[in-house]
Amino acid sequence: MSEIKLVVIGGGSSYSPELVDGIIKRYTSLPVKELILVDIERGREKTEINCALSKRMFEKAGINVDVKVSLDRRAALAGADFIITQLRIGGLEAREKDEMIPLKYDLIGQETTGPGGFANALRTIPVMLEICRDIEELCPEAWLINFTNPSGIVTEAVLGHSKVKCIGLCNIAINTEQMLQKYLKVDKSRLRCVFVGLNHLSIVKNVYLDGKDILPELLTQNVGGNSLASNIPDIDFPEDFLSMLGYVPSSYLRYFYFEEQMLREEKARIEKGIGSRAAEVMNIEKKLFAIYRDQEVKIKPAELSKRGGALYSEAAISVIDSLHNNKPELHVVNTLNRGAISDLPADCVVETNCLVNREGAIPLVSGALPENFRGLAQQVNAYEQLTIKAAVTGDRGKALMALINNPLTHDAAVARELLDELIEAHGRYLSYLGKGGKK
Repeated sequence: MSEIKLVVIGGGSSYSPELVDGIIKRYTSLPVKELILVDIERGREKTEINCALSKRMFEKAGINVDVKVSLDRRAALAGADFIITQLRIGGLEAREKDEMIPLKYDLIGQETTGPGGFANALRTIPVMLEICRDIEELCPEAWLINFTNPSGIVTEAVLGHSKVKCIGLCNIAINTEQMLQKYLKVDKSRLRCVFVGLNHLSIVKNVYLDGKDILPELLTQNVGGNSLASNIPDIDFPEDFLSMLGYVPSSYLRYFYFEEQMLREEKARIEKGIGSRAAEVMNIEKKLFAIYRDQEVKIKPAELSKRGGALYSEAAISVIDSLHNNKPELHVVNTLNRGAISDLPADCVVETNCLVNREGAIPLVSGALPENFRGLAQQVNAYEQLTIKAAVTGDRGKALMALINNPLTHDAAVARELLDELIEAHGRYLSYLGKGGKK
C-alpha cells in the first residue's frame, strides 16, 4: 500500500488534533507517513503547538508519522497526495467583523450565511485560487479536500476556475446522520439519509430504514417522548412546522425561516455582553491551546467538541480513504451537480449524496427539489454564483449584485452602504474590489 503525504493548509487551526485523531483511527488503510502543517507567520505559534501535540498523539498510538511545520506553502505542496484546506483569511478577528457589521443594518450577522458569509467568501476565494495555482504546478494529481468556509462557494470557485481535483466537506450531514442513528437506535448500515441542496442550505428529504422511507412518520411522531427536532443538532423548529415542511432542514435554514427571531437573539447576545460567536470562539481557542501545550496531553482533548467541529475528522478521513483505496462508498459532499438535482444548474456545486471512489465524487440523481424549498435554493445559488464572479473579476458592481441577491439582504441602498463598509473594514483583503472593475 502506497504511503501518503498529507498537507494541511491552515495547520494552526484548533481543529488539527481532530484530524490527527482521524488519521490514527484509519491508519491501517491510510498509511500517512508525512503530515505537513502549513500556515502563515501569524499562525506559527499555534501551528507549532499543534505539531508537538500531533507528535505526542502519534507516539502514544504507536504510529510513525513525520509531522512538520512549514511557512513555505510551495515547498510543502511539492509531491503531496492529499491537501486539506481549513483556513480563515483574516482570522477570527475578520469573522467578528462579518458577524458584527451586518447587525448595524438590522441584518443577520453570521460567518457563512448572509452578508457575513458573503464577505468571508470574497476574502477567501482569491487566496484559494492562488493555492490552486501552486497545486496545479507542484502536485497536479493531488486531491484537495476543502473545509474552508463557506465551503460550497469556495469549492465551486475552485472547480470552476482551476484544474484542481477538489471535494468540499461540511460536518453537518455526518452529525445529522449519527444523531438519527442514535434517535432510532439502529446501526448505520440500516439507515440512509438523502441530502439535497447547497452547503449550509441543505435538507434531508428521505430517511430510509431497511429500504423504507420513514421520514413522514418521524416528522409527525414523538419517539420515546423526544421530538425529532430536539435530537437533530441545532434544530429547534416547532414540530408542526417540520411536518408541514415535509423534510428535515439544515440548522442554517433557521436564518431564513425565522430571520426576525434569529436577529433578535443575535442582538440580545451583544446587549447582554456575551458578544459575538467569534468572540466566544476566541475564548474557546485560548483554553484549547493552553491544553494543547500541556506535555501530558497525548490524545484529542474532550474540550475540542465545544469548538463546533464534531466528526470533522471522520468526514475528511473517510472520504480520503475512499479516494486513495478506490473504495466505493456513499458520502455527503460538495461537488458539481451535473444534473443530479434537476432544479439547479449543472455547473454549480451542490451538497448531496455521492458515490466516492478513485474517480472522485459522483452525485446520485435525486431529481427535483421539494417545491417549498426550490425557490430559496435557486435564489441562494444565484447569489453564490454572482459572489464567485465578483471574487474572480474584482468587479465591485458584481459584488453589489451578489449582495442584493442574497435573501438575507432586503434593500439595494442598504446593500450598497453595507458593501462599502465591509470593504473598508476588511482593508487589504477586499481592496481588490474596485469602483466597477478590477483595480
